[in-house]
Amino acid sequence: MNQNKNYNFFQKLGRKLKLNFIKLLRSPGGAKKVSIGFSIGFGLEMLVISTASLIYILFIPIVRLAKGSLPAAVIGNLIGKISCLPVLLLPLARIIGKTIHPGKSALNNHRVHFSLSDLLHENFNGLQDLLLGGIHVLIGMLILGIILGIVSYWIVYFSYQTSTNRRAKKRAKMKELSA
Repeated sequence: MNQNKNYNFFQKLGRKLKLNFIKLLRSPGGAKKVSIGFSIGFGLEMLVISTASLIYILFIPIVRLAKGSLPAAVIGNLIGKISCLPVLLLPLARIIGKTIHPGKSALNNHRVHFSLSDLLHENFNGLQDLLLGGIHVLIGMLILGIILGIVSYWIVYFSYQTSTNRRAKKRAKMKELSA
């Protein structure tokens, strides 16, 4: 009998998230270390798109400096990727970035489309608008990454503690039954 089941996209996504969360709760290092690692990995995932993946150069040094768990950071980063949250938050990040850094275009808020021919004729207004929009997204994603990192720290910390306590009670119960 073939036991391979065909799961739809949402079932596969749910199974992957659950597997990674179980791996996270079983990783060594204590609740604080695992939570710090996960929150850094999850928060840095928000910056991947806006930095063109250059944030990965700083990934390991940031986790090591914060004394977090590297496997938990990788799992947090993976869960951030699987959830597609960075892509969904891009419009909100741009709004937040514009609120914090209200940079004005050279053409006073008139939309200029970027064109290579304009750039060759020394008209840099389109390039300026393009770069300014990228800065707005970067600022917004940085703020969202910090907020989601803090929230995920507490969620993982309490989940880790609950899981550890439940497993300890289960072990004590099994030990009691065997004796």
